[in-house]
Amino acid sequence: MRVLAAVLREFNKPFSIEEYDIGEPGPNDVVVRVKAAGICGRDLVIWRGGFRNLKPPLILGHEIFGEVNGKAVGIFGAITDGTCPYCRAGKENLCVNLQFFGEGRPGGYAEAVIAPSNNVFELPDSDYVKYAAAVCPLATAIHASKLGNVGPGTRVLVTGAGGGVGVHTIQYLKSLGAYVISITSPSKADFVARYSDEVITDREFSRKVKDVDVVLEIVGAATINESLRALKREGTLVLIGNTEGEEIRLIRPALTVMREHRIIGSAAYTRKEVLEAVNLLHRGVIKPVYRTYHFKDVNQAYNDLINQRVLGRAVLVF
Repeated sequence: MRVLAAVLREFNKPFSIEEYDIGEPGPNDVVVRVKAAGICGRDLVIWRGGFRNLKPPLILGHEIFGEVNGKAVGIFGAITDGTCPYCRAGKENLCVNLQFFGEGRPGGYAEAVIAPSNNVFELPDSDYVKYAAAVCPLATAIHASKLGNVGPGTRVLVTGAGGGVGVHTIQYLKSLGAYVISITSPSKADFVARYSDEVITDREFSRKVKDVDVVLEIVGAATINESLRALKREGTLVLIGNTEGEEIRLIRPALTVMREHRIIGSAAYTRKEVLEAVNLLHRGVIKPVYRTYHFKDVNQAYNDLINQRVLGRAVLVF
């Protein structure tokens, strides 16, 4: 089955817009005509070559929304086996055989995607861009907040608060009643302030904020040491991402040892959390923040993301 797609043929190089053979659907597959696909921070790490097990050519994209027989649908971004101990425990995000779209198989930067039928779910409305912009980051926020035991009054510091994950995370935290301290760039500070109790633009932000209960660490290597300095004794840092794909090094490990910090990795989200995110967006509890690009302009979208010219999520439309 040949479709027009944005193909990554070499890491750190522009995508090629071309016809590409994505294979043929099997007996348990459906063909989803893509209407909108979000660009995830994970995609950027892959584009840079940060996943050494992946080799081009690749069609990226696991945030996929479109149509099947005229019905508005979304696709769960990873395929799981459903039988491993984690899947059976409702933790399919930890599946030992998990395979993301855009990595093990062609993803959403294309006119159509072949997906297992049990990976496809109906949407409550056909605002595809809204869901492409915010379901993945919001489900990520839901999962990470659970790991950090965030609730009313919890003091939470969020790095990268103006990015695609961050701007939806701070909205979700406010809906939980948390006290939100956002770290962002000066250019995004005014917008981020709408959903924050404090906004800090300094690189050495630990000089201004102390003793937070939880850190949702979205940026990774560039900010994690400042985040740990701001974290209270017995506080929890939830490591959500590492945007540059660089080695994470603790400059003062004794600080974390002596304060008994907890550092927890947050692996995406479960299917239940995806549907929870869809419901929050459908009800208008969370407002999606995004900029759209025609999928043929994917290279411009990546250039804007890399140079921090996008507030929220970049979404490819078809």
